[in-house]
Amino acid sequence: MNIVILSRNSDLYSTKRLVEAGQKRGHQVEIIDPLRCDIVIEKKKPEIYYKGRHLNDIQAVIPRIGASITFYGTAVVRQFEMMHIFTTVESQALVRSRDKLRSLQVLSRAGLGLPKTVFTNYSRNVQEIIAQVGGAPVIIKLLEGTQGLGVVLAETDNAAESVIEAFNGLQARVIVQEFIKEAGGADIRAFVVDGHVVGAMKRQGKEGEFRSNLHRGGSASVVELTDEEENVAIKAAKAMGLGVAGVDMLQSSRGPLILEVNSSPGLEGIEAATGKDIAKTIIRYIERNV
Repeated sequence: MNIVILSRNSDLYSTKRLVEAGQKRGHQVEIIDPLRCDIVIEKKKPEIYYKGRHLNDIQAVIPRIGASITFYGTAVVRQFEMMHIFTTVESQALVRSRDKLRSLQVLSRAGLGLPKTVFTNYSRNVQEIIAQVGGAPVIIKLLEGTQGLGVVLAETDNAAESVIEAFNGLQARVIVQEFIKEAGGADIRAFVVDGHVVGAMKRQGKEGEFRSNLHRGGSASVVELTDEEENVAIKAAKAMGLGVAGVDMLQSSRGPLILEVNSSPGLEGIEAATGKDIAKTIIRYIERNV
């Protein structure tokens, strides 16, 4: 089988592991930079050219699309879909997952637990926004932020007002969320492939850091999910339409609360924490569907 990985960096751990896992199972695996693909749109004859070469003998695509290239990267994935090529992450699900506000609305509609969240159109009534999520401390997130960037913990009402007003002044859209104190600066990442949780880790922020992202210096350890946490992760991935997903949850006094559903979850942290070959699981998911 010929498999394409859409990635801008062949040296990334996740990209290299997927290549290795695919080759071990006897497949031809090629890394393609989505930004160097040319899309040809014609009646009933969609085509993609890469560096002048017609891509016409591919059976599956693994999108590893970074947030900064979501628009064009998604267009490339959509073109492969039009060519009837299987993709581990569908274009519509990819777009949905990158819109934080839309994601939360989709998850809420599916009846899944979330931290209480407020979004407004640059409202001047900042005090009311803070009160609606239970008052300080509150979490303030840029809608476009990734890997913990653009996330602020405001520990007092005055600090929260100042941050929200500053973002409003810059015309930067933010969401305001309640702070879940009992989570203790930790969250859970459940890795879902084809409707099954294939690995889970607990990420703990470094001392004095409320963000648990590994890119921010957090640490990871293997964790066994409760039945409720496992069901929530599977439901969240299904609600978002994602065949491969990283579901981030907080443990709270009212059950698991979903923070985010990631459509391009990294493999390094989860494989190191669990000792599982997640890359192989993704390749086997392709084999079952092609």
